[in-house]
Formats: sequence, structure tokens, C-alpha cells
Amino acid sequence: MKILLLEDDKLYNETLTEFLEDEGFNVDSVLDPLSAYDFAYENSYDLYIFDINLPFEDGLSALKTLRDGGDLTPTIFITSRDDKESLLKGLNIGADDYLKKPIDLDELLARINMILRRYKKGNIITIKEYSLDLDKKKLYFKEVEQNLTLRPFELLKYFLENQNRVISYEEIYNYTWSSGEVSYATLRVYISELKKYFGDSIENIRGVGYLFNSSNLK
Repeated sequence: MKILLLEDDKLYNETLTEFLEDEGFNVDSVLDPLSAYDFAYENSYDLYIFDINLPFEDGLSALKTLRDGGDLTPTIFITSRDDKESLLKGLNIGADDYLKKPIDLDELLARINMILRRYKKGNIITIKEYSLDLDKKKLYFKEVEQNLTLRPFELLKYFLENQNRVISYEEIYNYTWSSGEVSYATLRVYISELKKYFGDSIENIRGVGYLFNSSNLK
């Protein structure tokens, strides 16, 4: 899961980032709203954690700007404010939760997991800018549908479920073509179709099978 953290206190930013990374999250941390915009426009996140008191503009305005642009990423506000007006304004803008400083890190983690469970799309596999909708059987890149046919889709699903391990030809045949036979040449055609999107991430282990190496995905 990928989080964008916006907190202008450098030391506190580092503390939160270290905690979240230790809990297994992939964290991009920034100190001001302008940097947050750059990261939000260039990346896809599962969650925003925004401070409210910030340089240039406050976190409430920053989230409103993102929401007005169609960004619906779940958001937690963290703040030293305790007035009801700020709380209501944040929730009306589209925040999902609100934590007052000093934050209990275990409580923060519990709130994060609760929100992510709420928003989790149970039948979608995501990897970097790609998402695989298992119900619709469609591949998306930055929310734009890609032209991927059914057999390569099923093969990609199997690769993503078995990232970073070598999958034998036999395993691929048994999973993707459980009924009927398929030639190695046909498999190569489907691999070529997937390589249009994933390039060097799909490695041919000669005489054995294939490896989906997620670290090679750009």
C-alpha cells in the first residue's frame, strides 16, 4: 500500500515515515502542499495523510484542490487544532478521518487499516501504475483501459499472483489452459502481448519457464 504524507515539521515527518515504512507501507513524504500536488499528479496512492497547518496553504485547501480535480484518494488529517469548525470542514471536503496531535502511532495504524479495508477493491490487483480488475477482466494503466485480450489477461493475473518466482511452463499451461492443449508458440504470442506493457519485467528462463520480476517494472 502506498501513502503520501504531507507534514511540514521535518522531524515529525521523518518519525511518521519511519514508523509507516516499518509497518510495511511504501511512503512518499513531503513538507508542503505544492510538493504534494506534484507527487499526487504523478503517482497513484492508496491513502493521503495530511497535516492541516502548513506553509503556503493549509491542508484543508490542499485536499479541496485535489478533490475538485477528481482525486478521491482516502485521506486522514492530522492536526494540533481541536476546534469543531476545522473538523467539520475537513469532513465536508472529503476527509475520511481526523487525528489530533500528539498522535498515538498504534491508533494511527488502526485508523489506516480500517480505512484501507473500507476502500479496498477486493477483486483488483495493483502494481505501480497498473491495476487488474478481476471482475471486469480488464487491465488499466493510470485508470485508462488497455487493450488486453482474455488469455493474456489470465496469464498476467497468474504472473502477478506469483511475482518474483520462476513459474514453469507446465504450471502456466495447467493454470491458464486447464482444458485443451496449447502450443509453446501460442504462449510466446501471449507473452509478447504482455511485454508491450511490462517489458523486461517478464523474463524468459530458458528451458524452465518465466519469471515476473516486479523490480524491473518502470
